[in-house]
Amino acid sequence: MTISPARSAAYEVVRRVFEDGAYADRALRSASEGLDDRDRSLARQLAFGTVQRMRTLDHAIETLGKRPVRKLDAPVRDALRLGAYQLGFLGGVPDYAAVNESVELVRRAKLERAVPFTNAVLRRVGDGIERLLDGLPEGPLKHSYPDWVWDVWLRELGEEGTIALARAQNEMPRVVVRHVRGQTPDGSATDIPGAYEVARVDEKALQRGEIWPQSRASQLAALVVGSQPGERILDLCAAPGGKATMLAGEVTAVEANEARARELEENARRLGAADVRVVHADGRALPAELTGFDRALVDAPCSGLGVLAARPDLRWRSSPLPELQLELLLAAAARVRPGGTIVYSVCTVNADESEAVVDASGLEIEPIEGWAQFRHARRPEFLQTLPHVHATSGFFIARLRV
Repeated sequence: MTISPARSAAYEVVRRVFEDGAYADRALRSASEGLDDRDRSLARQLAFGTVQRMRTLDHAIETLGKRPVRKLDAPVRDALRLGAYQLGFLGGVPDYAAVNESVELVRRAKLERAVPFTNAVLRRVGDGIERLLDGLPEGPLKHSYPDWVWDVWLRELGEEGTIALARAQNEMPRVVVRHVRGQTPDGSATDIPGAYEVARVDEKALQRGEIWPQSRASQLAALVVGSQPGERILDLCAAPGGKATMLAGEVTAVEANEARARELEENARRLGAADVRVVHADGRALPAELTGFDRALVDAPCSGLGVLAARPDLRWRSSPLPELQLELLLAAAARVRPGGTIVYSVCTVNADESEAVVDASGLEIEPIEGWAQFRHARRPEFLQTLPHVHATSGFFIARLRV
């Protein structure tokens, strides 16, 4: 039996995520190489959906298949998850195709002894998953999130907002690109200058440095910096370079990871950002000569609870990082001249990593003018984008004065 190229690629992504700890977006890039647009899109939907819905899928497999997931061989477990996702969440896919091709994936993994078991479990899942899903109460099991994430959002948004946010981050995010130069992208202009919603990323335009895939919220963070020609700007956590290459002035872009620093240099060259200088260093231990900056951007590492739609594996591996975030923010403040400004941003919906870090820094808060549609509900001096409200990634943005 043949296996469709999309399912084969999706299975490779799922296995690399759950068996090797790979990032889903990077695994998809290599697994879908050579696929046409239609198969690449289906592979993404299958792989991302399976990773996102892992908790719910495991519950269905254990309840209907009568076998603890933890006792299964990894290739069998991942084939069951992929098949169960199609049976439970992907309308328009015939049950026989989801079952038969998942069984064939197990056979090709050289686990012939597990073929009858896989077939039997998926047939039981196909018969019962719709009723099982309909009977689940609203909560982290139904929407497939860790309990701690759900609890954070309940505190932040209440039950109705949490459910809406959870649903939004189980959907494919809108594709948005930043127009860098050349022909205007074939898409719709948005409320962020230069940001266009498109049907797909034009890979040729991307290679030419004419566009850059970047959510509206991410572009907003760079715009809030307000950098001007002639100023010296510090971007403390700069890779892959989307925000750094938006900044005016002389930009020092810092990245702690050597491979990502090289990627940042390459991206800056591609996008024609000649004034971006890349420094491979820990943002908390910069060379002494890097000081006296007019402005800084600290887009700090975080739990990523605002980008789970684009990073489906992140919900299973992330954790809050307030201590690191505060260290980076204070490190930036030490390198900015008196009277200079810092924009602190994190791609999360979690007060412990956003407002609490800003308050703990002791820096003067400078209210952000404009962008009323993104005003933080509790703290109007800040901005907070929300996927279920603004149809973009979730970012917290604050501007501070040294």
